[in-house]
Amino acid sequence: MTKKKRRVYKKKRYTFPIILLLLLVAARLYLPVWTKNYINKVLADIPGYYGQVDKINISLYRGAYQIHGMYLNKVDAETQVPFLSFPKSDVSIEWKSLLKGRIVSEIIMTSPKVIYVAEDQQKTPTEGDPNIDDWTKALTDIVPLEINHFEVHDGGFAYVEVNTDPNIDLQISKITLTADNLRNVVAKERVLPSPIKATGVSIGNGTVSLDGAMNIVKEIPDMNINFSLENANVTALNPFTRHYTGIDFESGTFGLFSEIAIADGHLKGYLKPLLTKTKLIGSEDGFLGVLWEGFVSFFKFILKNQGTNTLATRVPIEGDLNNVEAGVWPTVISIFENAWIRAFSEKVDNVIDFEDAFNDPNLSKEEKKELRKKRREQRRAEREKDTTGFLKNLFDGTKEEDKEEN
Repeated sequence: MTKKKRRVYKKKRYTFPIILLLLLVAARLYLPVWTKNYINKVLADIPGYYGQVDKINISLYRGAYQIHGMYLNKVDAETQVPFLSFPKSDVSIEWKSLLKGRIVSEIIMTSPKVIYVAEDQQKTPTEGDPNIDDWTKALTDIVPLEINHFEVHDGGFAYVEVNTDPNIDLQISKITLTADNLRNVVAKERVLPSPIKATGVSIGNGTVSLDGAMNIVKEIPDMNINFSLENANVTALNPFTRHYTGIDFESGTFGLFSEIAIADGHLKGYLKPLLTKTKLIGSEDGFLGVLWEGFVSFFKFILKNQGTNTLATRVPIEGDLNNVEAGVWPTVISIFENAWIRAFSEKVDNVIDFEDAFNDPNLSKEEKKELRKKRREQRRAEREKDTTGFLKNLFDGTKEEDKEEN
């Protein structure tokens, strides 16, 4: 081989790797642009909604990308109404699951906001009627892998009614949420393999917490969830209560406690709202307002528990997820139960188990009721046993102290 041919060969030998390297660099530089254009197209094509993202960052070394400035608005005939706002979302491969042979993702969201605006939709949306299936499917399409771990930091949720005077704005801020094992990578033998926890701050500076477990792999997810909202300033509810009941509060606190269990599409649970040390009549109300609030105050006095100064009820909820109904008479009875028999405690009652939601077609209504009764009696006996043991230990300890003093 002549020297000239050798030189040509060496040049060709290095040309292909150089071209390949340049193509990879170009692809890496264009990848964020391509991803941004793809996501914007997905968001723009959702019927009844419009959304965009500002920027995409790619981190190939850890198999992740960050979405900045993503939003999704509802669209009516003339305007757009804010709905979802995700300032920063980090989507990455969950490496610990990869070691278990599963390729799944984890999402960490910073300062996400969900705003539900209730308004009169007198005009038909230009893009068609908004559908929850459309936007949820679009958001999952943006994440190429199944989600196994999900985190929210400094999140927010708001329910707004703009057609009231003043506007109703019920919100929860500073939300921290974690949900793990959503695709059941570990603990596959557990009925509810995915733990979920959340905390936040409600209007009126109340403390919000949610704790439970679920199984979202099923078409209708199973779950067992406890929820509590405590010590919220009840005056923060005045726009809501004045619009719907014609009353407002001068002082007091508000709480809401709930347990929800869902098994095989059957739901069982309750809602327990509490009003503590509330005062209604304000000095600036007109005559009719004072008259109405005085009438409400009279019944509030009759129905509240005088020992704890609380007005409370427990609203049972049970039924098919497509036909969830609250029991009217149990709600009314529980009002008087709280007022004259015993006060509701300001906490979750722990009376709903995951098994309570099972709707066995082979059991009659009376048999189901009897099974639940037996379970509650068993739990009550266990609590009494624990209390008796505690008092016995306390009494024995007191006797020992007396002996030592003597």
